[in-house]
Amino acid sequence: MTTEYILIVDNLWKSYGDKVAVKGVGFRVRKGEIFGLIGPNGAGKTTTLRIIATLIKPDKGAVWVKGVDAIKDPISARKHIGYLPEDAEVYPRLTGFEHLLFYARLRSPDNPEKAIEFGKKISGLGKRLFDRTSEYSKGMKRRLLIALALLSKPDLAILDEPTSGLDVYASVRVRKMIREYVTSTGSAMVISSHNMLEVEYLCDRVAFINKGVVVAEGSPRELVEKYSAENLEEAFVKAVAGR
Repeated sequence: MTTEYILIVDNLWKSYGDKVAVKGVGFRVRKGEIFGLIGPNGAGKTTTLRIIATLIKPDKGAVWVKGVDAIKDPISARKHIGYLPEDAEVYPRLTGFEHLLFYARLRSPDNPEKAIEFGKKISGLGKRLFDRTSEYSKGMKRRLLIALALLSKPDLAILDEPTSGLDVYASVRVRKMIREYVTSTGSAMVISSHNMLEVEYLCDRVAFINKGVVVAEGSPRELVEKYSAENLEEAFVKAVAGR
């Protein structure tokens, strides 16, 4: 399998009982690229991300991460993946630094000190890392959680709604953190978000997904031009209406 792409998703299908959540989803993500998976609630975004992260198995289809078959060999694939679910939480009795130490020993057992230093840098929390996370704002918690997902410098980072519930200032900090991470490491990243402004700012390419189907794919500019829209949000509405 070619490794030109860090991530290859091919013809994924997943059902829960009678409900088909994902219907033939496929896309590819290159090194150093931020790819956005965009759609309304219930569109199949989170199911797709969980399949890629090896948390659930598809009914059929394939996922390759850095040349590894993630369906057949999830243990090997996980060595290349960092994943942040939308509903992730911190341990309130631990400090931010204790979180970094714990995750670094899990994710980078050969060199946890280096992983900790990188996590400290990208979190941007400074001295607040030594406070218990019960004292953190929601934005600080999210920055720490993203740092935990990225501290081992995974080849593929998967972030589900990275700025969910954050105010404008916290969202700007998190977006800057994500862009600087990809630029400095050359890793590939897949994000989902309801914030179209965020998607236009962060993503090199985007896939619109609706009712489990990818209805359009391209750069934000390409999609806006394709649907003669004023912005990405309008392009999405037109893409879905045309199906």
